[in-house]
Amino acid sequence: MNAFKPLLRSLSSLRLTVVLFALSIVLILAGTLAQTEQGVWMVVDLYFRSLFVLIPFQLFVPAKVLGIPGVFPFPGGMTLGVLLFVNLLAAHAVRFTLSWKRAGMIATHAGVLLLLVGEFVTGAFAKEGNMTIAEGQSANYIEDTRTSELAIIDRSDPADDLVVVVPASLLAESAQAPITSGVMPFAVRVIEWMPNARVLGPMQASKQQLARATVGTGTQVAAVAVDVATGVDGADIDTPAAYLELLHDGTSLGTYMVSPRLNAPQTVVVGAKRYDIALRFERNYRSYTVSLIDFKHDRFVGTEMARNFSSLVRLSDPTERVDREVLISMNNPLRYAGETFYQASFAPDDSGTVLQVVRNPGWMLPYLSCALVSLGLLLHFGTRLSSSVRRKIA
Repeated sequence: MNAFKPLLRSLSSLRLTVVLFALSIVLILAGTLAQTEQGVWMVVDLYFRSLFVLIPFQLFVPAKVLGIPGVFPFPGGMTLGVLLFVNLLAAHAVRFTLSWKRAGMIATHAGVLLLLVGEFVTGAFAKEGNMTIAEGQSANYIEDTRTSELAIIDRSDPADDLVVVVPASLLAESAQAPITSGVMPFAVRVIEWMPNARVLGPMQASKQQLARATVGTGTQVAAVAVDVATGVDGADIDTPAAYLELLHDGTSLGTYMVSPRLNAPQTVVVGAKRYDIALRFERNYRSYTVSLIDFKHDRFVGTEMARNFSSLVRLSDPTERVDREVLISMNNPLRYAGETFYQASFAPDDSGTVLQVVRNPGWMLPYLSCALVSLGLLLHFGTRLSSSVRRKIA
């Protein structure tokens, strides 16, 4: 045990604490500035949930001022969080003794440790997405708007659809060779992949743009690449698009333009069989179904500002014998099967609702952490105050 004491003393150093806090401030500043060029979730993953990050010099000094090129390595949020956790534990092991006088400080530090654990649990296990439902319709899947997939749908079986999906990551990396699989009825050659795109109508697009697709909806509309959404431009999500050539036995079936902005799938005929294709946000299916009975959008009188919007839904889950109506409003979410359904948005013409669905096993930890820190500070300063009062009386 004595051999570990020097290591514990080093890890419990107050200087290490100050250095880690200083590095955290720099990382937070860099992550904030990075949102001018990158999306919020990309910055969270690259800067705050990584071991190391390569920070461009241009974030702090514009290239036109000093012209410093390149990047410099920096510890990521995961590294700093783990080191702060170890530093605080080591400080208690070396300096603190269990006593009622120390109860407040121990509770405060326990709350801070719990907060760090909560962020780790959230980063590792939390999932979220959207459930978009038109009034009178139902949904049994959640869309992850941070990624997308190409769906190839065989509807020949009246009972069930056979769906094969190609993830966006594969589409983005497959410009050199066609994508093939034994379960796919045709090969997919990616002509162009656009991480974020606008869809132009027939009056906006040029003849050259409309000519890129040879079949399908893309002969009437065109996709053009735009900059990816950043944390400061007000854009919520990136909406990708792609031009794809479909091949069957080496023969071209035509070039299609696909995008989540297209309202309906496109049909592909292979021999005597028909398939639907669509580029859509990634879907995660559930055992339950949510049906929208009624959507209400109340506005402040004389304005278009939302005062309240709510969704009356029917939750059905045959596996759990659940069938009930629930009202979801702005401050009244639905919790079911470990997931929380928030009233997030609505269709532009109020014809449907958008529910944000969050699964976070660590959602209670920040609340417990704040309660522990508050209790600890009250105990600590209350003990100090009572000791001071007793000394003055004596």
